[in-house]
Amino acid sequence: MIDKITLGDISIDCKDPETLREFYAELTGWDRQTMFGWPALVAENDLIILFMGCDFEYIPPVWPEEPDKQQKQMHFNFGVDDLKVSVKRAIKLGATKPARQYDESRYITLVDPEGHPFCLCGK
Repeated sequence: MIDKITLGDISIDCKDPETLREFYAELTGWDRQTMFGWPALVAENDLIILFMGCDFEYIPPVWPEEPDKQQKQMHFNFGVDDLKVSVKRAIKLGATKPARQYDESRYITLVDPEGHPFCLCGK
């Protein structure tokens, strides 16, 4: 028999944990908390995202990926009601929109202030 496994939290390495948490808090409206000594957000489904400083030099990923550059390790896909409005809002909060996109009618890839790519996806 396999034990039931649940996802407790997602930890994001970053250079400035407080600032990155504030970006995602403003983007999502999720609850700001401190957990395990780190800035955190708690989503409405109780998913916890920890923003953790590094004990190494943080090198932001590049997107789209390039050979011999820091690769992304993960990214979020956020479902949104109005894709165009949500993209404008994310950019106003500090995200950037890479020139290369794949299917802008369904999703837009953006990059957070520390270089992590994420997608806003129309519902």
